[in-house]
Amino acid sequence: MRKLAPSVAGLRLPAIVATAALGGVLGGLFAAALDVAVTEMLKKILAVVSRQATWVLILMPLLGLALSVLLLYGFGLSRETQGFPPRPRWARAWRTFPPRAARADLTGDLVAFAGAEDRFPWRLAPIRLLAIFATVGLGAAMGTEAPAAYLGVATGAALGDSWWRRLIRPLAVGGGAAGVAVLMGIPLVGTAYILELGRRHHAPVNAERVTAALVGGLVGWFLNISLGVDLIRLVVPKEPPHTLYQGMITALIIGLLSGSITSISGAVIYRAKGWQAHPIVRLALGGLALAGAAVILAVIAGPSAAVGPGGGAITWVETTRASALTVLAVALLRAVATSASAAAGGCGGLFVPFIAIGDLGGRVFAPSLGVPDDLAGAAGAAGGISGGYHLPFTALALVLGQGGPELAMLTCLATVVSAAFAGKGAAWLLDRILGPGSAIEYRAYPPQQ
Repeated sequence: MRKLAPSVAGLRLPAIVATAALGGVLGGLFAAALDVAVTEMLKKILAVVSRQATWVLILMPLLGLALSVLLLYGFGLSRETQGFPPRPRWARAWRTFPPRAARADLTGDLVAFAGAEDRFPWRLAPIRLLAIFATVGLGAAMGTEAPAAYLGVATGAALGDSWWRRLIRPLAVGGGAAGVAVLMGIPLVGTAYILELGRRHHAPVNAERVTAALVGGLVGWFLNISLGVDLIRLVVPKEPPHTLYQGMITALIIGLLSGSITSISGAVIYRAKGWQAHPIVRLALGGLALAGAAVILAVIAGPSAAVGPGGGAITWVETTRASALTVLAVALLRAVATSASAAAGGCGGLFVPFIAIGDLGGRVFAPSLGVPDDLAGAAGAAGGISGGYHLPFTALALVLGQGGPELAMLTCLATVVSAAFAGKGAAWLLDRILGPGSAIEYRAYPPQQ
């Protein structure tokens, strides 16, 4: 475990907690406000795209991916780049990436700089924000949670770098937690997400980080409530399973399916992100796969299921009597679409798409198990986060925060556990078949001195 951050080293526990709480409040307020504005704009753009003809729905995400790649690899520079005209340092800092950086990988930065937020590359946020608008706003199958967390951490790091460096890490952690909390409307989801993601880089779970994450999550939730925003739609179970035994069987089967599908998708995505191919090659192959998945989705489910992070697909399955095989096909195609979008260079998140994929996967077994569709969907969504994103504690916070009947919540909690094992098992199997590195990882560049 790392030592205490220099910003709080030597302070007593009450001073550490007070400083972290102040950072959580300030970082959370600024970050949550920014994320609300950005997410609302993304929703408005996506709503306009969703009303277009089917052929436009298929082409717009491809255009968005092309714009994202153009911004990040055409306008963006590398420290290895030679021959570009001399420019002031401040002009290059906003678009110069470290060598071999995965420029679209927002979560990679969150992990790589966890515990070292004072070196977070916040100056790259504007160019990535434009890539986020191109990717998510124009309908690629990626979500808004990683952008919310990334922009939150970047906002906090920028505030600390400009104002008070002692607060930079609490500002960044609180901003990241608030960004996710204001999006989801559940405070502990933001807290768990930023802390659990940071553990992949062995960031300490100490008083400073926990306090900042808790306060930031509460600030984001408070803004969500006070502003009355509806940024993401979660399926809340309304009816429990008929018996405890039925609930446990439901949790086991749905957890195995949702955890396995999303875990394999995650493995494909992160192998693709580590593929050292020319951005145009990645765009061409990923775009072709995305277009193929979108065409099939539009035919078997409808145009709304082919666009966006997955909300349209959930609405389709809730309003249509489709066979279990059709629902399974839509879940698998959504997994292909998300994997292709990320591989092509899309700048977005996986949390929301994995919720949608897990939701669809859970509903596959609803008729045969005799459980309500909303329970199967909620359990599958939680399983997708646990098994695919490998964030079981965040999935537990999601279940507890969204509520529902006690037995339904218990079923969803058990699904999180079974999906976690299924996800680990699928990752282990892929490692044995394809070699090390198939499991979900973040190979972002190390923090720069």
